[in-house]
Order: sequence, then structure tokens, then C-alpha cells
Amino acid sequence: MSLVTEHCPATVTRLTDTDARNLLAEVNGWAIEAGKLVKTFKFKNYYDTMAFVNASAWVSHREDHHPELHITYNTCRVAYDTHSVDGLSRNDYVCAAKLDALI
Repeated sequence: MSLVTEHCPATVTRLTDTDARNLLAEVNGWAIEAGKLVKTFKFKNYYDTMAFVNASAWVSHREDHHPELHITYNTCRVAYDTHSVDGLSRNDYVCAAKLDALI
């Protein structure tokens, strides 16, 4: 099953470091930094940046899985981790794939 078609279950387990690295192949341009799944999206202007932020908020609400966002004029840095497992879970990758699909 493709990550983008999955939904985030309420109960998850922490991924092993190996599983977390292997799942990177399924999301474009994401990296693991300081235990979080991160990517910086670049846009041509503030309006496009905010349109992405609003769309990502919709994904977050729908999946009940929320990232950290750092927003500038033409970038949005997204960082996922799963607090309930104190690390990365499959939910982080599911939401990453959904954000990639927005672009």
C-alpha cells in the first residue's frame, strides 16, 4: 500500500532506526534530523507558502497528526515526530507523503 493512501491510526509503535531510514525511500527529499522527519518546501512567494501551510493544516486535522512548522516568506520547514512513542512512527511518513502530494 502506498503511504499517501494510508491513514494515521491512533495507536502506533516507534520505528526502529533501520525501518525509519528504509522508509525515507518512499518520501521525496525528506531527511531525519535530530530524531525528526524534516523537509523544507520552497515557494515563489508568500501567498503560495501560505496556501501550502493551509493545505497542510487540513491534512494534519484530517489525520490527527500535527507537525512543527517554521514559515518564512517563501519557505515552510516541516518537522514530524510522534510524541506518544518519543520518536518516529509510520504516521510521520504517511503525513510526509500526503504533504508531498500537495505540490
